[in-house]
Amino acid sequence: MAPRMTIPTQLVLRALLEDPDEERYGYDIGESAGLASGTVHPILARLEGLGWLTSRWEDVDSRIAGRPSRRYYRLTAEGAHAARDALARTHRSRLPWLSPQPSPGTS
Repeated sequence: MAPRMTIPTQLVLRALLEDPDEERYGYDIGESAGLASGTVHPILARLEGLGWLTSRWEDVDSRIAGRPSRRYYRLTAEGAHAARDALARTHRSRLPWLSPQPSPGTS
């Protein structure tokens, strides 16, 4: 099953696909995608629910780090493949002249 491919979802997937094996935290993904945290985190939650992402909380002492712990996300192998396919389908649907056309004289 694929998520609804809104433009923000596409931007998040493109950011994650920049390096599909890298763990990234939400703020970093949002910066790459050009989106606010309130937009990015619900998308990440949906993608994780579909099995496209895994996540983990950073093991850090917030007082020592001087910031809250971060939740890191990574594409699963299946998620990276599905994301590429979904983005390609979305791209093709916006470019109808790239879709196969029937040959003249055929229906």
